[in-house]
Amino acid sequence: MSLVLEIPDSVAGALLLPPAEREERLRQELAVTLYALEILGFGKARELAELGHYEFGQLLGRRGVPRQYGQEELDEDLAAVERLRREAADAGSQ
Repeated sequence: MSLVLEIPDSVAGALLLPPAEREERLRQELAVTLYALEILGFGKARELAELGHYEFGQLLGRRGVPRQYGQEELDEDLAAVERLRREAADAGSQ
């Protein structure tokens, strides 16, 4: 399922952002806000913002939004550890 949010031309025209940056910045603003309100977890907010794990964490830090650490974040971290372990094992066997 996909969700499309329409922004009226009068509002889009009033944004104090270069047109080339509008979609990216609005996605990031929405992601940070939904994360801060605990509507989205870190992984899904990061996905919405189209940023990597580190980059989204940095964005939250710049905005003064504290990190929440829940089951979703734990699952992501465990998956990352397992992926790194497999990569290290593969590199060691070559």
